[in-house]
Amino acid sequence: MARDTGGAGREGKPSRGLRGRAGRMQGGRGSGRGSAGAVRLWGRHAVEAALKNPERQHRKLWATRDGIASLDGELPANFPVEYADVADLGRLVARDAPHQGLVLDCEPLPDAFLDEVLTGDPARPLVVLDQVTDPHNVGAILRSAAAFGACALLTQDRHSPAEGGTLAKSASGALEVVPWVRVVNLARALDEVAEAGYWRIGLDGDAPLTLAEALPTGPVALVLGAEGEGMRHNIVQHCDALARLPIGAAMESLNVSNAAAIALYAVATRIGED
Repeated sequence: MARDTGGAGREGKPSRGLRGRAGRMQGGRGSGRGSAGAVRLWGRHAVEAALKNPERQHRKLWATRDGIASLDGELPANFPVEYADVADLGRLVARDAPHQGLVLDCEPLPDAFLDEVLTGDPARPLVVLDQVTDPHNVGAILRSAAAFGACALLTQDRHSPAEGGTLAKSASGALEVVPWVRVVNLARALDEVAEAGYWRIGLDGDAPLTLAEALPTGPVALVLGAEGEGMRHNIVQHCDALARLPIGAAMESLNVSNAAAIALYAVATRIGED
């Protein structure tokens, strides 16, 4: 379990030459990945969002007729669709994955770059994850980031899950909405975040300040660490402040995705009151 807040840190300025996407997709049941570099997505919300995303290049859709009927809108003419039954679709995805009659192979999303997201609306928070590797958690955090208007998700390339079906299903379409910036060096990236005027708040269950007390009036970057271990020491050193969520003594900590959702709500409420 993560500390009720997660961890944070600062890492420096990434150049575009250093920016890379971790783990290109490979085939294999249970991986959530298609063959020959494709990303395999499943479930109505994840597939529908990918189909509507003009940044996605699609390869093939496997579907039941009920799955096609559940989609919002019609598929483009000549879209590559192969009709299949539920059992056949089950063999294309992770075991017992709730595919809802829809499985899509598509290209990975284009790379997003930090300098691009930092020039947007300063009222929108940035979410930074330090070695959060569970795709269910990252997907849930993307969903909360979309719900509360975050400008982007920032992670380190080597210590974050690959884009894939399990993550996309947990994100419920948010993978297509929230830019996901992956960097080689998270500390240097956090330096760039500071230079852009963001106040970096690392969530730590032992911090003396609550998040409400630590929130500034300007741009905010929320930094959360891995389940159990929290933020790495170097990342903590790159935070401008540490803050905790005021949870009761009966519960030692919160799941990192729950902590992210609460922190994003706190920022959104603060913005609404300014």
